[in-house]
Amino acid sequence: MSFPALPRRAAYLTIDNAKKRNALSLAVLRSLRDQLHSFNRSPEGKVNVLPPFKPAILEELESASRDMRHSEYSWLLDAQEWHKARKNLPNVIVLRTEGPVFSSGHDLAELRKLSHEEVKETFALCAEVMTLIRRSPAPVVAVIQGLATAAGAQLVFTTDFPIALATTKFQLPGASIGLPCTSPSTAVARRLGSAFTYRMLAMAEPVVAKHLPSGAVDIVEDESQLEERVAHVVEKLVEKTAGQPQAFGKWAYWTHLSFTGAGSGADGYEDAASWAGRVMALHARAADAQEGIASFFDKRQPQWRT
Repeated sequence: MSFPALPRRAAYLTIDNAKKRNALSLAVLRSLRDQLHSFNRSPEGKVNVLPPFKPAILEELESASRDMRHSEYSWLLDAQEWHKARKNLPNVIVLRTEGPVFSSGHDLAELRKLSHEEVKETFALCAEVMTLIRRSPAPVVAVIQGLATAAGAQLVFTTDFPIALATTKFQLPGASIGLPCTSPSTAVARRLGSAFTYRMLAMAEPVVAKHLPSGAVDIVEDESQLEERVAHVVEKLVEKTAGQPQAFGKWAYWTHLSFTGAGSGADGYEDAASWAGRVMALHARAADAQEGIASFFDKRQPQWRT
């Protein structure tokens, strides 16, 4: 596969199945899982991904920082631990495929031949891949050059920064064959909203990128702009920000969305704001945060540690 060169500390995550519309066969899903493991495997062989998006984990991080002790997630805040966990690993991942279809989702021809246990393995492996992307410390940029359907759409909307042509089509077609795209809709609904996603789920009709809810996808108007926009986003993420702040910021962002106000009679904002304030107070002690603040006052470019 031939794609434009990436800057240092960025890497491609690829699907090499263009002849079959980049379908997510068992072999492709295993390849995606293995690639994601390699992007997060420490020199000691441990795969380090973001913690579960549970607010209580902040207490563990605060306690470890206060007592100057090691924690399972110390690499999220300590520059030295970050380098131990992520030496020579990418700070940005770029998901790409080749051909007129970004991904057609699961390989239906393969699925109909598999045993029930193999079908269960396929969907479990797909969920694992989506979780690895969602909990990737390195932001994942998706370049959508063609149709994304079913689990292919799920893949797009699980990434952090999808970029697509305005005419690119997205579809949840399962209802048309009697198997509504329940699993893909989990990611799509979280990016596009429940009402919009349900219409896609029920109608099984394609929707072009320019008609998606505003901000769901970074849209460019023509192919000549696509590579330029991808290069700009990747360079910005790699050169202008640091790895550890991006990782901790990503974890904190998705975690604070879990504050819904259940049981408090409100919408959860006050709880989220209070929790996020503790996050920022803790994060302010990290080396890159201190360097960034110092460089702001010194009117110079920061020298990131991670």
